[in-house]
Amino acid sequence: MKRLHVHIAVETLEQGIHFYSHLFGESPTVKKNDYAKWELDDPRVNFAISARGAKAGVEHLGIQVENPEELAQVQSRIAAADAPMEEQVGTACCYARSDKYWTQDPAGVAWEAFHTLDSIPTFNEQADSSEGSACCTPKPQQESRCC
Repeated sequence: MKRLHVHIAVETLEQGIHFYSHLFGESPTVKKNDYAKWELDDPRVNFAISARGAKAGVEHLGIQVENPEELAQVQSRIAAADAPMEEQVGTACCYARSDKYWTQDPAGVAWEAFHTLDSIPTFNEQADSSEGSACCTPKPQQESRCC
């Protein structure tokens, strides 16, 4: 079964955790000093926030799948949409290792389709997880098709 993924950059992680824990009625599934994630069943969503210097707001959206076959199906749909696509195999992203495909919608919103393989102890496998970029969203691959 697939799960919608939403990742929001926040200015203050603790304020975000406080708000979303109350909104969702439960504590984060994963909590780090710069990142928190809720894997909710009602509604079924993988919702993450991070405070890593990115502009506050929606960072990217995604579809989390449970196996390689579902990932291949979503990859085929991206290809059929004639959207730009970047494949990442076994990549370290946030606190997980995943196989994924990145794309952009016509408005330039980053989307990822991913299958999580394992958790990792540091953000993007950096020696000092407090350094580095926000999430692992690739740089824009195309100009927006809008207007």
